[in-house]
Amino acid sequence: MLRLNRFSYVAPGDLDGALALMEKHGQDAMLMAGGTDLLVNIKQRLATPALVVGIRELPELQGYSLDRGWLTLGASTRLCDIEHDPRIRMMYPALSDAAGLISAPQVRTVATLGGNICLDTRCNYYNQSQEWRRAIGFCMKKDSPICRVAPGGDRCWAVASADTVPVLISLRAETTVVGPSGIRRVPVESLYQDDGLVPLTLRFGEIVSSVHIPPPDTWTTEYAKFRLRQSFDFPLVGIAASVRRDPDGNIADARVVMTAVASYPERASGAESVLRGKPLSEESITTAGHAVFRQAKPMDNTAGSIFHRKRMARVLVERSLRHIAGLPERDARTA
Repeated sequence: MLRLNRFSYVAPGDLDGALALMEKHGQDAMLMAGGTDLLVNIKQRLATPALVVGIRELPELQGYSLDRGWLTLGASTRLCDIEHDPRIRMMYPALSDAAGLISAPQVRTVATLGGNICLDTRCNYYNQSQEWRRAIGFCMKKDSPICRVAPGGDRCWAVASADTVPVLISLRAETTVVGPSGIRRVPVESLYQDDGLVPLTLRFGEIVSSVHIPPPDTWTTEYAKFRLRQSFDFPLVGIAASVRRDPDGNIADARVVMTAVASYPERASGAESVLRGKPLSEESITTAGHAVFRQAKPMDNTAGSIFHRKRMARVLVERSLRHIAGLPERDARTA
């Protein structure tokens, strides 16, 4: 049985108190909202904090508001609320779908939006018990200079696996970040970098306090996920596709975001380029699918073969775009 190591737990009454604790204890402290990821990591000795700072109930991280069409969600909003809230489902159905595809219902009643945004990268060689990792000599992400995915390289290839993040990026969402240096509002996309070891660009002690999503206007968004089982599993590939059509029905703009194929949520720039200025037809959808297939470069760091994950990236983007266009879905076995 995996057991938690000893740590102190403090739940401050406000955001300033949480920031002060993080500044005082430095690298010995870690933030926890729902704890669905952190507590597992502590049991596996991937994280060994001396202090856990509980931020789930902080008033600054709560709330739901609409202002001039922008939806603001507190970072402590539970995933189950995003999944089932009728207003969110009406305005941003892809975000509700993505939240509903995360893990199991029991987890979604505890896990938070901010926690999913800050989800650490994952790898078959990393997310294991300490005994398992010791048996292989550990990995670059924890306790070794060697990446087991690419032993001859000089970087960690752990993969991004959050489901809400590609949708938020495709929706052009922004986030408010609070830290020792003050408050800043940045695009969600700018929170990530292509680095398996340090995937977040957040400065130490900074806390994501809220997420702001612009009005959907004429944008239509879909999210599709491929995983081993139809519940609980992290994505092997996830695709968020969003298009905005002009009065003539052509695609004025497009955003296609991939997850679980790189160490960060990657924009499929080639697919976006080939879609712009064209009608959303079988031809343009197939061309976008081929562009995603060329760009996606998954590594051997999750279940499934590399080629199958590349192929499913193409299948998922084509499936999402066909759904947006109102075209019949093709059988993935013949795609």
